[in-house]
Parts: sequence; C-alpha cells; structure tokens
Amino acid sequence: MMNTPLLDQINSPADLRQMKENQLPAVAAELRQFLLDSVAQTGGHFASNLGAVELTVALHYIYNTPTDHLVWDVGHQSYPHKILTGRKNLMHTMRQYGGLAGFPKRSESEYDVFGVGHSSTSIGAALGMAIADKLAGRDNRSVAIIGDGAMTAGQAFEALNCAGDMDVNLLVILNDNEMSISHNVGALPKHLARHVMRDMRGVLHEIKQHSTKVLDKLPVVKEIAEKAESTIKTIASEGEHLHQSLSLFENFGFEYTGAVDGHNVEQLVHVLRELREKKGPQLLHVITKKGQGYKLAENDPIKYHAIGKAPVANTEGSLKTPPTYTQVFGQWLIDQASADEKLVAITPAMSEGSGLVAYEKQFPSRFFDVGIAEQHAVTFAAGLSTQGAKPVVAIYSTFLQRAYDQLVHDVALQNLPVLFAIDRGGIVGADGPTHAGVYDLSYLRCIPNLVIATPSNEQECRYLLSTCYALNQPSAVRYPRGTGLGLTVESSLKTVPVGKGIVRREGKRVAFIAFGSMVQAALTVAEKLDATVADMRFVKPIDEALLQQLVQTHDYLICVEENAVQGGAGSAVLETLAAQGSLKPILLCGIPDVVTEHGDAALLLDKMGLSATALEARVRDWLANK
Repeated sequence: MMNTPLLDQINSPADLRQMKENQLPAVAAELRQFLLDSVAQTGGHFASNLGAVELTVALHYIYNTPTDHLVWDVGHQSYPHKILTGRKNLMHTMRQYGGLAGFPKRSESEYDVFGVGHSSTSIGAALGMAIADKLAGRDNRSVAIIGDGAMTAGQAFEALNCAGDMDVNLLVILNDNEMSISHNVGALPKHLARHVMRDMRGVLHEIKQHSTKVLDKLPVVKEIAEKAESTIKTIASEGEHLHQSLSLFENFGFEYTGAVDGHNVEQLVHVLRELREKKGPQLLHVITKKGQGYKLAENDPIKYHAIGKAPVANTEGSLKTPPTYTQVFGQWLIDQASADEKLVAITPAMSEGSGLVAYEKQFPSRFFDVGIAEQHAVTFAAGLSTQGAKPVVAIYSTFLQRAYDQLVHDVALQNLPVLFAIDRGGIVGADGPTHAGVYDLSYLRCIPNLVIATPSNEQECRYLLSTCYALNQPSAVRYPRGTGLGLTVESSLKTVPVGKGIVRREGKRVAFIAFGSMVQAALTVAEKLDATVADMRFVKPIDEALLQQLVQTHDYLICVEENAVQGGAGSAVLETLAAQGSLKPILLCGIPDVVTEHGDAALLLDKMGLSATALEARVRDWLANK
C-alpha cells in the first residue's frame, strides 16, 4: 500500500489550502506516485497528467475553487485535479462503466466546471464564465489551462481575439510541453520556442552571475538552458529583434508572463498569487515536461500519451492479435500511394492514432499533419483536390464533427474528390461520449454528392477504401475502433460496385439489413433464427434493388447499425421503402437517443441491445409481439 500521508489529508482543495507552502513539493511528489500507481491499474491518459502535477497543486492552492473556475482544455491532464477534488478513492474506477470519467464532467463534480474532451474550448468557456461573473457582480476568477498543441487550433485564437478586447478578469495558462499527442507542428510552436530562447538569454546571464543557485531553483529551465545556449548565440540578432517587440499574446491584448518552470510548485504559487490579483486578460506561459517523473514517458511521450491497464499474467503465452482497422487503413494507404503518385494524406494531429506513421516515413512529401485544426484540414484537402491531387483525410468520427461546414461548403457543394477515412465509427469505450462516433452516418447522409461506405470486416475495408478512392466525387469510408475478424487480407486494390450490397446468408421470413460493424452480430443471430443477412456495404447510395428484393421475399425486416437511430442508416432504409410503397414491419436497432456513457465497449453495446446476445433477445421479443 502506498505511503501518502499528506495526500491522505486532502479530501478537497480547502484541505490543500490549509497546508504550508513548504509542504507542497511533498504533496506533489505523493500525488505523482499515486497517479503512477492508479493509472497503471485502470489505464488512461498518462504522460500529460504526469506533466501537470505541480501546476494543478499550485492552482488549487491559490484559487478558491470551485468558486473560482478552472477550465481544463481537452482534459487529458485532469487526473491530478480529480484526485485533489475528493475523487482520490474512486480513481480505481477510472474510465469504467459507472465509474469516474476520463475527462472533466459537470455531473461528476462541482469542481468540473466545464465538460471537455475535444481541444481548444477552454479559453472561450472560461471567458464566458468570467463575463457571467462580471454581469452578476461577482469577483470570482476564471482560469483556462490550455496546451501548446491545443493553442494551435482556430477556436483558441478566436477566443483570444475576443477576450483581449474585453475588460474581464481572465487568466490563460499556456502549458507548453512541445507536444499534443504527437509533436506539434506549425508556426506557433516555433514562435513559443523563440520566446523561450529570448527569456533564456536573461537566465543565462543570471547563471553567470549566481552560479548554480538559479539552476537549483529552476530544474526544467536548466535543461532548456543547456540545450539553448549554443543556439542563442547563433540567433542573437533575431533575439534582439524579439526582445524589442511585443509578444504574440500581448498583441492580442493579454499581459504576458513567462516563461515559468512548471515543475517548481513554490515558484508557481508565487507567480499565481500575483496574477490572481491582477485585472484584465492575463497569459502565463508555463514550461513543463510531458511524462515528468517517469523516465519511460519522458523519453517517449507519444507512446505513453495513454496506456492500457497493467497486463495480467498469462502462463499460456500470448496469441497473435489481429490487425486493427486503423492498421488495415494504414497499409492500404501505403499500397494506394505506391500505385498513385497523386495521393496525399492529411491528418489533424492524429498521425499515430490514424495509422499514418509508416506512410509518413515512406512518403514524407505527400504527408501533411496540420495540427489540431480539423476545419483547416478539410478546406486544405479541397484546395489540393482542385489542382489534381487526390487527398485522403484520416480523421476520427467525433473530430470530423468540428469540420462539418467545411465538409459541406468546401468539398461537397463543389463535388471535389476527397476521401474521408473515418476511424472510430461507433462506440469507442472508455473515452466516453466526447469521443464516441455515433452521429456520423446521420450527419453525413444529408450531404449531397457524398458516397458513404461501411465495411463489415478488414477485407471489406480495403475494398471500400479502394472503391471510394477511385470515385470522382466526395466519399467517406467509416470503420470502427479495434480489431476485425482476423481475416487474411488481400493486398490488391480491388474495387466493388458502388451502392450495391451483398447477401451474406440466405434465410426465411426474417431479413437483417446490416451496416458495417453490425453485420457479424446479425450473422450470429441469423444462424439461430434461420434469417437472411444483407451486408449493405453502402449507406449512400443505398441498394434500392436489394431492399426491394428483401421486402418482397420476407415478412419482417430488422435494420442494425452502430450509429444513432435518428437519421441513420435505418432511416435511409425506411425512406427508400416508403418511396417504393413497400413498407413491412421493420425494427430499427442502433444507438438510442441518449448520451453514451464511458466503459467497456462490449458492455456498452450489450446495454444498447447491439451485442449478438442482446440483439437476439430483442428480435425474439419483437417477433413474438408480431
């Protein structure tokens, strides 16, 4: 059992604020050790939380939370916040069904003042809170904690632009660790690095004057200074220019403070105490190290961005794991790019998650990571397409929501051949509602010119990717998280007829009309019911002839999809049959009209009636009532 005597005394931030300042480094050390042990047991976001320990302690020590508002951008770094706000004894339930959410969640705690999961929302939300307090005559403080990766997104700059022109008490803390999930890209990280270089000139002067005293107080700065000294000498002229100019954030109307060592909790307390008393928009630039305190995570923060549960001992040896859909896509992309030099791949800061690492190494000039900028990714792809390139945008379903206007206006209305490889379609499990891809079939189906395909296994994923890539119009291939069936996948770039489904099993009376990941569950149930199973392959255009055939030869139809029932693939079936004037009893099975919870994906599917067992019971009850 861990020995955390100080942390055990903290059941709320009020308890933390009763401690002496010189106890805070020990609190941070205990908190980091508790975090290491708890995340090892539950899995979850790892390196980002380790990097935010001292900052979290200092914030709750100085700010009167929850009266003062702390808004955590994305929420990857919110575990220390949860531990300090009364949830320490529940950390073993993290990301499990009925347990703590992996992100801040308003219904979970009064200290979670804003629910998050997508990036770059914190400044706008904190600004709204600050204005509301001002209008109500309250002297509360609002703080947005945002990473340098999230700061690259347009929404963050929109909020900065708005806030800088307001007389409002707002602090934005830029947690600069040179990382989002991957290494940051673009001009802003370079600007921040130059800021650090400029500030280091002064630090190096202090080093010469006071030997190691400054270094002892600023361990992170010491590391940066050692790396920067030779570089600074080569950019002296640029440094002088920067020293004379206002910072980017000052040009936005913020008073800039930094850069500050984000792992010196006593220094952070001192700086935050001063900033809390200042009026107007403030920006604090904090330098941290992702994975701080755990060498493996420090050395490879991408690998340790998030981890699974600690492995269970297995005396029987490990079986070979089938490739994930993400890996199938990644290999297809390499094969297709080898066959077509016009192919370019685009990702909004999800190179690892979308399976693009090997592609980037092989085709670096045809790979574009645009940062956390989904809107730009889509419009950028549209621009490429107008000049003869063949863009493939690799993106998660939940993140494509952020670029909906660009998808409609810039791609679909101009009928440009951009392929969207949509990963994480359906239930995603422990990451919960902010990451669930349960709306895409509904929000994509109404867009003109767009072809939508839903592969039912790994081989189908390759077929449908090749088919949609060959089209001279916008298209989307939507596939789930995780592994497929373990099939041996052909390496060919074979295509299939657009808008045509295939009957996987012939049966009697009952026909399953199944889409994507639900085909396998439908086949399992159909064996017991002697039912027909149609793998529709495409949601749009839908196979009208196949639907007509099914309705003429069966008494009951059952639509199955891993998407919201409202407006989804089942709705497309109903619309088609209604237009044909051939409606029959039909059961729509999909994600119900509720916010999906976090937890094991298989458990969630079962509770929603979409596992094979639950689907069978649901269909038998429905048929019995007919």
